[in-house]
Amino acid sequence: MKRRSSGILMHISSLPGPYGIGDFGKGAYDFVDFLDRANQKEWQILPLGITGYGDSPYQNFSAFAGNPYFIDLHEFLKEGFLEEEEIGLLPLGDNPEKVDYGILYKNKMELLRRAYKRARRSIKKELDAFYQEEASWLRDFALFMAIKAEHQGISWLRWPKEYKDNKSKAVLEFEKNHEKEMYFHVFVQYYFFKQWKALKSYANDKNIRIIGDIPIYVAEDSSDLWGHKELFKVDEKFVPLTVAGCPPDAFSETGQLWGNPIYDWEAMEKDGYQWWVERIRASFLIYDVVRIDHFRGFEAYWEIKNGSENAVKGKWTKGPNFKLFKKVKEELGDLDIIAEDLGFLTEEVHELIEETGYPGMKILQFAFDPREESDYLPHTYKNNCVVYTGTHDNDTIMGWVKNVKSEDLMHAGNYLKLSFEEGINWGFIRGAFSSVADMCIIPMQDFLGLGEEARMNIPSTLGNNWTWRMKEDALTEGLAEKIAGLTRLYGR
Repeated sequence: MKRRSSGILMHISSLPGPYGIGDFGKGAYDFVDFLDRANQKEWQILPLGITGYGDSPYQNFSAFAGNPYFIDLHEFLKEGFLEEEEIGLLPLGDNPEKVDYGILYKNKMELLRRAYKRARRSIKKELDAFYQEEASWLRDFALFMAIKAEHQGISWLRWPKEYKDNKSKAVLEFEKNHEKEMYFHVFVQYYFFKQWKALKSYANDKNIRIIGDIPIYVAEDSSDLWGHKELFKVDEKFVPLTVAGCPPDAFSETGQLWGNPIYDWEAMEKDGYQWWVERIRASFLIYDVVRIDHFRGFEAYWEIKNGSENAVKGKWTKGPNFKLFKKVKEELGDLDIIAEDLGFLTEEVHELIEETGYPGMKILQFAFDPREESDYLPHTYKNNCVVYTGTHDNDTIMGWVKNVKSEDLMHAGNYLKLSFEEGINWGFIRGAFSSVADMCIIPMQDFLGLGEEARMNIPSTLGNNWTWRMKEDALTEGLAEKIAGLTRLYGR
C-alpha cells in the first residue's frame, strides 16, 4: 500500500459495450489500456456479486458468487454456444448510457441458459473440476438458486418449511433430482471467474492493481444465511431478529434501514471467525487490494429490531473489534485492505483502524463546511489514507457544485483556488492528487466533468440507481494525456 499512486473508480456495469451493461469484454480491456496510457496504477470497482432486489451491488445472493450480467457474450459467439440472431431477438437494452436491469434479468439470463444447453456436454470435465474446487460455497449457492427458481424467485424465508434447512431430506432429494439446473449456476460461475481472472491478469501485466469492494453484511435472501444460519441472529423460523442500518444523521432524519441480517459474533468467535477468514481469502484470490465497506461496524454496529419502519429506534452493539483482524492476519498474513471509515466515528473506531494499520478514506466533498475544521481537508491528512473526490454514494463534483450551499462552495473555491478556466472538477482533482495521501482515487464521472445525471447511487432510495454507463467515445487521447501529466506532476 505504501507506494504513492493514483487510479480511477469505475464499476464494470458502467463500461461501454454492445450488450446492455458493461462486462468483461472489449470495453473492459479498452479501459485497462486507457488506465495504462493515463499512467494510472489502480482500478477500483464496486462489489462483483449477484444483484437482487433494487439492483444494488451491496445486496447479493452470495458473498462468494459473481454477477452473471458481467459475462462477455462474445466468447459464446466465438465458441458457437450462441448465435448473433439470438442476441438480436432478445434485446438487452436500447439506451447505451443506462443499464436496464429488468431486461437483463429476463433476456441475458435466457441467453446464458441457451449457451449452457449447448456447452454443457463439451465442457463437463471443466465444470466438474471447478465445482469440486469451489464446493465449500458453490454447492450451497447452486442449490439455493435452483430451489429459488423452482419457487418463482421468492425469498427463501417464504419457501416451504422442508426447504429452509440446507441439509434436510427434501433438499438432498432436490439436489439429486435437479443436477442439470444446479449445473447451470456452476456454468455461469465458471465463466464469470474464467473471464474475470483473464481481465485481472491483463491489468496486472500492465502494473495496474484491482481494488475490490466487499460489503460488510450479506443479504437476507442469500445462500450465506440459508447455509449458515448458526452464524446469524435468527429466531426458530430462521427470520432475522435484528437487522443492520445507520442511525439518523445530517443526511437522513430517519437513518438508513438496510435490512441485512446481523452476525452472531459470539458464534463466529467460537470457530475462529472461519467464515470471515474464507471470505477474505476468496476476495484476495480475485482482487489485489480490498476495501471493506462500513468498517466501523466491526467496532460497534447500529442494530434495529426486524420489522421496524425506519432506523430511528436502534442501538449500538459491540462488534468483534480487533480480534477478527488479528485472526485474519494469523491465517492470511499482511493484506492490502482499505477501511471504509466514513460516518459517525468514535474514539474506539479510530483506535481499531490505528491498530489494524489499514488506511482509511478521505472524501473531498465532505471537507468544506465553513463552520468547523474538517479532517477531510487535505492539510490534515496523514500519508496512510486514500483520498477521493467522491464515492459511488456521492453526487459527482459538478452535481455537488450545483446543489451545495453557497458558503460551502465559496470555502472550497478559496481552499482549492477553483477557477472556470481550469474547470471546477479539475480543481478538485488537483486538490486530491496534490495531497500527501498515499493513494488517490477519482471517480470516472469526475474526470469526465459529468453532472448529477451520472450519479451512481442515492443512499436510502430505490429505483434509478446503479444505471450510469460511460459513452463509447469518452476515453480520448487528450484525457489520458491530461491525467498522465497530473500524475507525473504530483509524483503518483
